[in-house]
Amino acid sequence: MRLKSGGARALALLAVLTLVGLTGCSSPAGSGPPATAPARVGTPGSVDLRQRITDFTDRITAGGRYQVPGERDRRAVADGVRALLDGHRAGAERALAKVGYTVRALVDRDGGQQVAEIADATADGEARRGWGRVYVDLRGPARWQVQVPHPTADLRTEQLGIGLLRGTPGGVLVLAGAHRAAGGSSTEGAADAPDVADVAHRRDSVFAAVSDALADRELPAVQVHGFADSSLPDQDVVVSTGKGDAGLRWARRLAGELRARDLRVCEVWERYCGRLEGRTNVEGDHAAAVGVPFLHVEHNRRVRMDDGLVAEAVAALREVTRRWGG
Repeated sequence: MRLKSGGARALALLAVLTLVGLTGCSSPAGSGPPATAPARVGTPGSVDLRQRITDFTDRITAGGRYQVPGERDRRAVADGVRALLDGHRAGAERALAKVGYTVRALVDRDGGQQVAEIADATADGEARRGWGRVYVDLRGPARWQVQVPHPTADLRTEQLGIGLLRGTPGGVLVLAGAHRAAGGSSTEGAADAPDVADVAHRRDSVFAAVSDALADRELPAVQVHGFADSSLPDQDVVVSTGKGDAGLRWARRLAGELRARDLRVCEVWERYCGRLEGRTNVEGDHAAAVGVPFLHVEHNRRVRMDDGLVAEAVAALREVTRRWGG
């Protein structure tokens, strides 16, 4: 896939800018809007990106709190992401500031990757609201997204997301900010349902709003999950296209890459894979509605707890995302 002329200009600008920024995006099929010039997001701070994200997810617990964002809150964060992808830094900051969010420019000490972090401006807000973060790779136009809806609950799934973000240019990592079992309240302070923080199954979350905004821009998605070894003892990974089938050829490729790495794969389009088929996730529903590829990928505990197997799973996923980003 070739970048459109706007994408080529954006990549050239990235090579000479000392202040990092974001480009726009186009679809894997080449039919999306042209990429635009990067928006400046400030002087980059040097971090260990893996450690920074892991420190964040380590603070997420089942005993934490979650506040259901109102429609205005969800729209503001999604609008900020859209503006940043369009190259409008000031507009992004204005939208995000309405709900106490901000943009930070970061450089990963391991490899020098430049990213933008969209997150709550304060640690207090992060702990109290639990709306999550977004990380955008700045090596070129945004081309694909990886979603991590259940950090801590699906232990170490954020490591899959980090590995993908680091490994393939053009990625956007959408990361939930609360445990799926966290106690919740509405923005008005009223008690809410027990599953209030399960962002994979709730439309009223910042996570869904951002994921949907990216799907509307034709960015295909990988949503990573974890399951107990006892749930499907003979399988390591379950691969599904969610509710739709726009991602079927990519799902088949992923299954083949996983098998090539000696991982046992249950393909949902070929057989029943228990309660791990991902057909009810709201982000997959939206992707199906707009005809964008969506891969729902479950990893057993054995894979997630072994750094070597995590690396193999990420390598298989990269064989898909690099084609989305190429």
